[in-house]
Amino acid sequence: MKKRDFLNLASVTLAAYLLPGAAVAQVSAPSTAPTTSLPLPGGQGRVQINEVVLAAAWRSSAGASGDFVGLLQADWAAGLVQVKAAVAVPSRAHGLMAQADGGFVAVASRPGKWLVRCDAAGQIVQWHKMESEPEGRTLDGHLCASLDGEWLYTTETDPLSGQGWVAVREWRSLRKVAQWRTHGVEPHQLLIDEKGALMVANGGIFRAQGDKKRDLHLMDSSLVRLDPVTGERLGQWRLKDSRLGMRHLAWSHPQGEPGTPRQGKRLLGIALQNEHDDLMQRRSSPVLAVWDGETLSTPTLVPAGGGYAGDIVAGPDGGFVLSCQRTNIAVQWSPEAPADLVAVANLQEVGALAHWGSNALSQSVLLAAARGLGRWHPTLAPAYLKWPSAMAVDNHWAVL
Repeated sequence: MKKRDFLNLASVTLAAYLLPGAAVAQVSAPSTAPTTSLPLPGGQGRVQINEVVLAAAWRSSAGASGDFVGLLQADWAAGLVQVKAAVAVPSRAHGLMAQADGGFVAVASRPGKWLVRCDAAGQIVQWHKMESEPEGRTLDGHLCASLDGEWLYTTETDPLSGQGWVAVREWRSLRKVAQWRTHGVEPHQLLIDEKGALMVANGGIFRAQGDKKRDLHLMDSSLVRLDPVTGERLGQWRLKDSRLGMRHLAWSHPQGEPGTPRQGKRLLGIALQNEHDDLMQRRSSPVLAVWDGETLSTPTLVPAGGGYAGDIVAGPDGGFVLSCQRTNIAVQWSPEAPADLVAVANLQEVGALAHWGSNALSQSVLLAAARGLGRWHPTLAPAYLKWPSAMAVDNHWAVL
């Protein structure tokens, strides 16, 4: 798809929502109803849309200002978002992970040094201050769990050398029991693959005092696969453009039943952030890299995101949906048309993405933006709910 074709797309699903001067559309349903019903295409019946609760991190500028983690409830029937719980935290939280008991764990981003566990009511049940390290290591805002759920992995950085680390933590105590180098600098998100190995995105940027970027000509971003028991490096991949920083990760949902011809390969999508000195080069750079288990590539060069993707989740057709905050757009990529990106939402400062629903709603994506929450589904009408007060939700959130 050429640039002019992308910019001329007329069917941006949420184009009327959350842009300056746009009319606000509310979900219309009786406020007393626990669900709202939407028709499925082709007269195939209706689907019930229930309320959804998300673990989120945000900065508030109204009332009690500062950084918070807590629970947000999107009630489609009532047409509103409610803050169900809010806990003040000492610095910016970034990544959140849902737990089986309905609670969540949140982790601080640079220069933060804390983790917090909250229960299903959003109340703190455990604080953990990062272990003292000689080099003053900081957390990098991301965590994931082992396949058996017994261990948590967090990314960390030595602020002096930029060296990246993965810390292995006991699930219950959050105490660090082991640590491994990430074979790169400034690690960001990490995920577990089907065999339990760790996939880590090294952002590749050295940082000066105050977390300022430095020496971008030395930037070295990479994707690394680590053994989950020993930390041994099992593989490492780089893109040809050294100024494309790998940040956030998502596994695709292959289409079709296992063993059938339609069963696709599970892909790892990587949200990119360009650090070229030249403004035009930054703005025209790709925002998505894909790893197929063997090779790492940038399948689409459509300049949709201004060189910056904030979050990524699995999308329909075995692909991905990415949020591009700087161009106020969310885009969908499909392996069926790998050279293209399709605009699915036009939301001011669109950021955090999350999957929601099952069965007919299994491809729904919830999108956080400057003024509220949007819902996109490939076959259902879009919806939008305003924030209850002035708040800026961080790049990630998790459905509970």
